[in-house]
Amino acid sequence: MRLENKKVIALVSKDFEDLELWYPVLRLQEEGAEVHLVGEEAGKEYPGKYGVPAVSDYAFADINPADYDGILVPGGWSPDKLRRYSEVIAMVRHMNDHEKPIGQICHAGWVLISAGILEGRNVTSTPGIKDDMTNAGAVWHNEPVVKDGHLISARRPPDLPPYAKAFADLLAD
Repeated sequence: MRLENKKVIALVSKDFEDLELWYPVLRLQEEGAEVHLVGEEAGKEYPGKYGVPAVSDYAFADINPADYDGILVPGGWSPDKLRRYSEVIAMVRHMNDHEKPIGQICHAGWVLISAGILEGRNVTSTPGIKDDMTNAGAVWHNEPVVKDGHLISARRPPDLPPYAKAFADLLAD
């Protein structure tokens, strides 16, 4: 259980990409990490794009990012909602400032753009937001997974196995 005693935030909001939330969450839990689903409200059920629900453990306002070792931002349409919350932006910036693992996949790059942390960073995302990523100063690569320091990014659900592994490996270091 190489991730025992590690705590991770997994952000949730309506219309998250089901696999992009659950695959990494379950993968980290299998290795012993404690993963908290964090949404606008604690105890709220958020529907995924394909109907798989997620119930938040905590509200954004309840979280002190200093108590966590990393953060996961799933894709889907939820990143467009998540990036509007100052608490979410503060969590991502805290993780970035302290060089803790930040995982983002697909449209999750929108949250990192709004946090202002992509200047000069190597990333990938769904090709649909490539222009958004490069306009934010990122260097975009069309690869399944891109690791740049503490930032792990992936394009889409078929890239989940190497993405989740890369995040878990980084968290274990």
